[in-house]
Amino acid sequence: MAYATQQNMADRYGDDQLLIVADRDNDSVVDAAVIEQALLDASAEIDTYVAAKYALPLSTVPTVLTRLCVDISMYRLAADRDIATEERRKRYEDAVYLLRRIATGEVSLGIQTPPPSSNGAVVVTSQARRFGRGKKLL
Repeated sequence: MAYATQQNMADRYGDDQLLIVADRDNDSVVDAAVIEQALLDASAEIDTYVAAKYALPLSTVPTVLTRLCVDISMYRLAADRDIATEERRKRYEDAVYLLRRIATGEVSLGIQTPPPSSNGAVVVTSQARRFGRGKKLL
């Protein structure tokens, strides 16, 4: 599941910018499959960081992840077309920087985190033995 939609991208960057980066067959129509794949790729990249602190899939998508997904997708689409600008590169780098901070716990997504896991060892405690060698039965 992608953290953003084509409409989120259009809202942030505009239809003209989407047309520039995602019209692969030059028919003056945004190729929805290209956008969808870019959003899925960006979401997978985001998951690699978010999974360090949160159980996936997330029950809700924080707004910040939608923004990061859009920025990462736009940068990658522009880079594929050889039209990546300094601004897009900076937005991508800022997104990765924030994701690293989320992964270390320095920044929170504001959602519930799972309880810390143990090392897998099971410890069983019980009362002292009641029967055994050397013990008399009453």
